[in-house]
Amino acid sequence: MKGRGLLAAAIVLAALTGTLYWSNHRKPAASNAASAAETSPKILDVKPADVTGITISKPGAAGLTLAKKEADKWQIIAPKPRKADQDAVSSLLSTLSPLDSDRVVEDKATDLSRYGLAKPTIEISITEKNKKSEDLLLGDDTPTSSGTYAALKGDARVFVIAGYSKSSLDKTENDLRDKRLLTFDSEKLSRVELTAKKTTVEFGRNKDQWQILKPKPLRADQSAVEDLVRSLHDAKMELSATDDEKKSLSAFNAGTAVATAKLTDVAGTQELQVRKNKDDYYAKSSAVEGVYKVLSSVGSSLDKSLDDFRNKKLFDFSFADPDKIELHDGAKSYFLTRSGSDWWSNGVKMDEGNVGILVADIRAVTATKFPDNGFATPSIELTVTSDSGKRVEKVLIAKNGDRYVAKRENEPALYELGASAITDLQKAAVDLKPAPPPAPAAKKK
Repeated sequence: MKGRGLLAAAIVLAALTGTLYWSNHRKPAASNAASAAETSPKILDVKPADVTGITISKPGAAGLTLAKKEADKWQIIAPKPRKADQDAVSSLLSTLSPLDSDRVVEDKATDLSRYGLAKPTIEISITEKNKKSEDLLLGDDTPTSSGTYAALKGDARVFVIAGYSKSSLDKTENDLRDKRLLTFDSEKLSRVELTAKKTTVEFGRNKDQWQILKPKPLRADQSAVEDLVRSLHDAKMELSATDDEKKSLSAFNAGTAVATAKLTDVAGTQELQVRKNKDDYYAKSSAVEGVYKVLSSVGSSLDKSLDDFRNKKLFDFSFADPDKIELHDGAKSYFLTRSGSDWWSNGVKMDEGNVGILVADIRAVTATKFPDNGFATPSIELTVTSDSGKRVEKVLIAKNGDRYVAKRENEPALYELGASAITDLQKAAVDLKPAPPPAPAAKKK
């Protein structure tokens, strides 16, 4: 009995010790969390959807004022009305919702000049739709330059914010203005006209397919036209604090014309002119007032010839599997029909690997140039049917000296082909063979 009493007492003592240990270690953690909340409070917490106006003021500079206009779109209204970069303004607002401090320096500051807040380096005034307004003041950097002193007008506290927070708030007109030179809708674009290298090329779009309309109807290289559209859509002003509008205009007027692009969507037509002066490129757009310096990549993307946009591939079936292939090469003829994943020729199942090589060689036939003449009597006739019979492409190939010239049926354009492409095609056709017989079934034991 005495032993059992001692055991029970030991268990009770252990429980009390554990409770005391947990209590002593738990309280400081809660205390630390509360302390952290007290030393690093939020300075400001606005809801971006409620903000209707922002003004950024700096000593010696005109105030930068933004206002939310129709369709909740931001616009710069001072110092000069301009379109705003919606993403840049959203990024600014996200820094303010919320703006956290690193710590509180002083709870009841009486001398703001100690922190550079009596005459702040940046003052951001925020107006909300309920007419409520708040003014954020940013002063000197801390002695270690790791942060910046900040205060909210009407709040006696002085805070320190991180350097990256200041960078996110220290914005100029150039940072927040819409730098796009063209504002067309890529999805609703129907026409593109490019004048470069003394030639005008016009492209038309039918659904997602581009075609060359002028100087004459031609097949277009889809990726080349899409790259052109993308370059025009992404063309932006290269702005700096020392930009001089008069100098840019003078450089543009004295420059050499590189290209002029006209783009038409449902809203109308916009035009961009690009000129080169020495090593710099300048652009003038109908969508925005002024002349601006642009990246050299804008100029190089427009400085293209007609052939740069022509489809050099002889066949359009691309990576789809053809349904039928008919090849006549002199006295030799080949007929192939696909059924599921199997290829057949005159009732004989063909080796899939060999047919695959032939299909790849047909797909790879590409023009090296576009001659105006040289097509004579064809020696090779190749017809490829694809897209469940909806697309039939017939190509005639003639030998002209040591080169080959091809022509697609019902099209005037000529395609010059490398001799190796034809040699590979002929070899792949000769190498066609029946599929090996299936392996015999294993005998049952």
